[in-house]
Amino acid sequence: MAATLKDVAALAGVSVKTVSNVVNGYGFVKPENRRRVEEALATTGYRPHLGARNLRRGRTGFIALVLPELSIPYFGELAALVITAAQRRGWNVLIEQTQGTRDRERSALTAMGPHMIDGAILSPQALATEDFAAFHREVPLVMVGEHAVDVPIDHVAIDNVLAARTAVGHLAGIGRRRIAAIGQNPHRGTASLRLEGYRDALTEAGLPLLDDLVVTAMEYHRHDGAEAMRHLLARQEPPDAVFCFNDLLAIGAMRAAVEHGLRIPEDLAVVGFDNTEESAYSIPSLTTIAPDKSAIAEAAVDLISRRGTAAAEDATFPVQDIQTPFTLKIRESTVARTTQLRRRGPEA
Repeated sequence: MAATLKDVAALAGVSVKTVSNVVNGYGFVKPENRRRVEEALATTGYRPHLGARNLRRGRTGFIALVLPELSIPYFGELAALVITAAQRRGWNVLIEQTQGTRDRERSALTAMGPHMIDGAILSPQALATEDFAAFHREVPLVMVGEHAVDVPIDHVAIDNVLAARTAVGHLAGIGRRRIAAIGQNPHRGTASLRLEGYRDALTEAGLPLLDDLVVTAMEYHRHDGAEAMRHLLARQEPPDAVFCFNDLLAIGAMRAAVEHGLRIPEDLAVVGFDNTEESAYSIPSLTTIAPDKSAIAEAAVDLISRRGTAAAEDATFPVQDIQTPFTLKIRESTVARTTQLRRRGPEA
């Protein structure tokens, strides 16, 4: 016979409620009790009956994840983490790709209501305030990334201004003086924030703000970064460093620079943004801002869960604006490997 919650609780020496909290992904369980429950779950082979559980809760068992492009590694990696976080809470994830157009983003929202999903996590690029007005009251919505709308929606993101300032401050700190930026785009909320951080860092370093070193990228793919880098290298005074608003732009920029005969980082230092897996394996490896993507996914799914329970019935439950951490991963595109080895010293 299939194991029950009571069987797991008896083996772990805890209450049925504690087992239920672990199975449902709730955070308020003592680490030792969680460990014992997880071991008991593995030993008994307990599997929750998701259909029955969702029916008891009045849930559909699905949440939606609405993203611009799965071909961009950041979104693909984030999707995998959201799926993992959702599965721990008994949800399946429906993924919609919009290409960042307003029509497809609106269609994705209007096609899914409370009869289909229990909530939606989205990273919009073109939606307007009025597009959210009707939908956000039907099911819980969480926005990841940056997009300016005047609607009370839960929001999870890193501090993009500070992250960009950190990246450009690193370039200034290693002695670069003509630091370019690739990725300015009036239609992307993150772009304006990263541009603000770029300019702040130049001001802090006492470096001039030169408009001809800021290049627009309407898309954020490798070929866009390469094309932008070629424009910069055609300048009478090309840059000695470049901050790219995502890793794909940076990898494209490095390719164009190498084709031009430059050495990285000796002639040109490059910093990206997103810390996608590709950044660690490019040649040279890419220095990049690393958002805690796992924290973003966990926070977004947790907010859907909280909005779908007692909190949703509490009119005083405030809209959440959660900032997750980031780090700067320093790699070979800004600090040559020989320099890194000298700094670390000989291997033990």
